[in-house]
Amino acid sequence: MADRNLVRLQDVAAHAGVSIATASRMLSDPNYGGRAGLRERVLASAAELGYRVNPHARALATSSSTSVGLVVHDVRDSYFALLSGGVMTVAEREDLLVNMVCTYRDPARELEYVKRLIDQRVRALVLAGSAFRDTAHNAAMRAELQDYQESGGSVVSVTRGRDIGHLVQIDNAGGMRALAGALVELGHTSFGVVAGPLRLLTVRDRLQGLKQGLKDHGIVLHRDDIVYTDLSREGGLTGAQTLMSRRNPPRCLMAVADVMALGALSWLRSNGISVPDEVSVTGFGGLPAALDAVPPLTTVEIPLERVGETAMDLALRPPSPRHVVEIDGRLALRESAAPPR
Repeated sequence: MADRNLVRLQDVAAHAGVSIATASRMLSDPNYGGRAGLRERVLASAAELGYRVNPHARALATSSSTSVGLVVHDVRDSYFALLSGGVMTVAEREDLLVNMVCTYRDPARELEYVKRLIDQRVRALVLAGSAFRDTAHNAAMRAELQDYQESGGSVVSVTRGRDIGHLVQIDNAGGMRALAGALVELGHTSFGVVAGPLRLLTVRDRLQGLKQGLKDHGIVLHRDDIVYTDLSREGGLTGAQTLMSRRNPPRCLMAVADVMALGALSWLRSNGISVPDEVSVTGFGGLPAALDAVPPLTTVEIPLERVGETAMDLALRPPSPRHVVEIDGRLALRESAAPPR
């Protein structure tokens, strides 16, 4: 028999072949029967391993839980820092503690952190990072979130891609489409795009909107007009270098995120390329640093703190009915974009 002091709820769940949420519910609620035979399997695993219910964890499994799980991609990115600030503003008002984890855009890490947060019996989960284009990962994540929600937890996603829980929908495609159209109206016809990893649905949505905005005016992007790099300042540096080193460099660089656009501006400045006289630069997101950039960055401003506040407000609601809140961006035309000379 295993040492009772070392056996954890996740050990019982793994031994029984069920999610942590399901194991917790069946061990803590004697009136919860679950699917046929499943309860008996969980109880048998607990007995075999010598698991003893933790009264503290049991209390967290009820409505008395005062903690919330917040999953972001990278808190070093101001996009997530601002969004997280909005979540924490509402959580503080409600006297809740926010447990924040960073996945660094790793699907396996995201799933593991979600499991750990569920094991800690958080009252709600706010998934602030983009969903992935990964069938196996999405199926595993859906199973965890569904069991968690069925056991009484609340789930909120920021941006599309998950059908469990409430949703804060940011119009990534529409915002980028409007931005691309505005640049064409300035007279631009030569474009280069600094994009992030295609496995992120948010990147795909913004690219789709960008392409559609150009297509609206008869302009088609070619494959070599797009460079896929890390979604970071360093990725922006790399993307700008690649695109501007071509024989016929573009006259307008469009990045799918402000942090990448800021990196592109830095590379252009250090290489003596004038913005916007020689090349225009745009981003997406509306970070405060975009206003302080030299020159100030043209972008689509997303009210990120309001996004976080909305997500946390939804997390306090019952799981059913599902609520979807749409938040649009605002086109901010600044000095980094001008008619081509």
